[in-house]
Amino acid sequence: MSRQRVAVHASRLATQGPHFGRSILGRASSRLLPCASYTRAPNLMPDRSVCRPFSTSFVCRKGIMPETDNPSKQENADVPPSVGVAELSDSQYHELADAYLDIVLSKFEQLQDSREDIDIEYSAGVMTINVANKGTYVINKQPPNKQIWLSSPISGPKRYDWCIVGEGQMEKEGTGTGHWVYTRDGVSLSDLILEELDVTIEEPVTSEVVSAIG
Repeated sequence: MSRQRVAVHASRLATQGPHFGRSILGRASSRLLPCASYTRAPNLMPDRSVCRPFSTSFVCRKGIMPETDNPSKQENADVPPSVGVAELSDSQYHELADAYLDIVLSKFEQLQDSREDIDIEYSAGVMTINVANKGTYVINKQPPNKQIWLSSPISGPKRYDWCIVGEGQMEKEGTGTGHWVYTRDGVSLSDLILEELDVTIEEPVTSEVVSAIG
């Protein structure tokens, strides 16, 4: 009887042995798998070495060139020259007006000899310049007003006063120069002749007169 029980128990162990062994190995492997497949989770904390503060305010950077958004202040600002009508005596007026008109006459007489489109006449203080394809220019003295008058077919009539240009509060005394200037636009008679007729007038030296007036 006892031998039969031992045989039965042995047969049960034989039949259960493989399942029991597999269950233990399965449990053991289930415990080891996480260790074998474990990888370090990424660090979700920000790296302080690359963190930058965030700001919604706009940073305005100053420029160093005039065309930038915030140009630097120019040290030397361009200041237009001062223009003032000189108070002339009768003798000073005639001296200055005659000297200027003589230069204009001489210049256009030279051009008349070399060009067919220019014809000039001068009589009784009135200069008439006929220019082909432009018209007739008339330049004359006006002693009561101490002016030189111009009639231009392009820009119309203008009256020029003798002005001292460039002797302002910020400039040295005696550095101004005299020119016949149309005070409404600040353009000299020589500049207008250059602009409309492309003729350069070399004005007479008037430094002595400027010094005498000053």
